[in-house]
Amino acid sequence: MIKEGDFLILYGGRKAHYLVQYKPGQKFSSHLGEILLKEELDYGDVIESHIGHKFLVLKPSTSDLLLNIKRKTTIMYPKDIGYLILETGLKEGSIVAEVGSGSGGLTLVLASIVGDRGKVYSFERREDFHKLAKENIERYGLSDRVVFILRDVAKEGFGINELDIVFVDVPEPWEIVKWAKESLKGGGFWASLSPNLEQVQKTVFELSKQNFALIKTVEILEREILVREVGTRPKEIMISHTGYLTVARKVNL
Repeated sequence: MIKEGDFLILYGGRKAHYLVQYKPGQKFSSHLGEILLKEELDYGDVIESHIGHKFLVLKPSTSDLLLNIKRKTTIMYPKDIGYLILETGLKEGSIVAEVGSGSGGLTLVLASIVGDRGKVYSFERREDFHKLAKENIERYGLSDRVVFILRDVAKEGFGINELDIVFVDVPEPWEIVKWAKESLKGGGFWASLSPNLEQVQKTVFELSKQNFALIKTVEILEREILVREVGTRPKEIMISHTGYLTVARKVNL
């Protein structure tokens, strides 16, 4: 059974996809009618609005939580985050830092994976973003795994050592490289996202200068397929360029 405070998806079609925090007896309204969230509700149930439209009660994925986060900034997309998770070996128990809390989207994913034995240190230099990210992580119940730090890493460094991974999503990632080398474990991972190739060039050159190894930059494109009995084809709209992803590993030189 779904517990009070848990999140669920009310799915009434492609244009009716809602993330809701469960409270028994609560009413939810949409253009497809009003829904009463009854007691003893379970994932997979089907409920009807007052006009008879059927909604599926589904368990939200991490992508659902990410894409529904309250935001003042752009967020890193699931397609990009998934690649970085695999390339950096992020797992339960990892000790990681992110530079640029933003709205807390990446923070949410990192905290979900590192578990109770891991820790996420989230650095942000803007107080309004710092506050919003904290609020979003509190809403999802992951605050015990995250330490939010209001600090300009480019000027002051991390102040933390023995990190497994550093994730960087700021306009000048090359300014973070020397500090990442200082704070990462030997063999630790660098991961960054940059919208423009000029940013990538400066970052890769600085990573090389600081003797990082296996430096690689890629771009991930996501195109959904419209499947039907006749005329199966790619959808007209796709998630194309969101950023260039750069990964590297620290060498003790």
